[in-house]
Amino acid sequence: MSLPDTLFDRSDPPRLTPLGLDGMLITFSDRMDDAANRAALAFRDRIDAEGWPGLRETATSLCSAYVSFDPATLPPADLQARLREILADRDWLAADLPANRTLWTVPASFEGDHAPQLADAAELAGLSVEAAVREICARPLRALALGYAPGQAYLGQMDDHWDLARQKDLTPTVKEGAVVTAVRQLIIFATSGPTGWRQVGMTRFKAFRPDDSDRPIAFAPGDEVQLRAVSADELERLAEKPLAGATHEAIR
Repeated sequence: MSLPDTLFDRSDPPRLTPLGLDGMLITFSDRMDDAANRAALAFRDRIDAEGWPGLRETATSLCSAYVSFDPATLPPADLQARLREILADRDWLAADLPANRTLWTVPASFEGDHAPQLADAAELAGLSVEAAVREICARPLRALALGYAPGQAYLGQMDDHWDLARQKDLTPTVKEGAVVTAVRQLIIFATSGPTGWRQVGMTRFKAFRPDDSDRPIAFAPGDEVQLRAVSADELERLAEKPLAGATHEAIR
């Protein structure tokens, strides 16, 4: 795959954008796209494997990868050349997801006060409440990116009829563990807070666990999360169990 001499100031992806003196953004798409998300995850994994001196940190957003570096050790021009070489190495939009990801199964209640806006969301999606719950729990959803709060994963993508606009008004607060939906995605709230998304369920899962020195952030970008419907009573019983009844296993 041939690339131009510079990937700066391009209007079309893939595009390199310097962020300050010590950051570089590699953009694979200007809108949410499954292939671009896979590309960002796979590209970040490849950069991490390089282990370049001067590489400080990498991260991903929905469709981009970010590299933080020490310009005294890894000059920007050298980093650009290395990134261009790796970008040209393959078609990243056709890349497989990286290994060493985790499949999480998380119990959730879709009953009563646990799902105050489920009926509204189901109607907007053109579904009955029962069908909406079945679709929400039908398959694992990828953690496309983390954001808004520590450990909060944007899970997607759901089918097109779940492309629901955000509410015009904010819900003042939803509790930690709330399941909310908008724009073909689900979120398990990592902290309590306001939202413009609709609450359709509730877990007791703590995605952010600052007291856990081994894994304070439960989900990682690229992980898969499967919700499992349980009754409101069972959800409360599971709250006392490790990980609030959630299980996890390696994706091979």
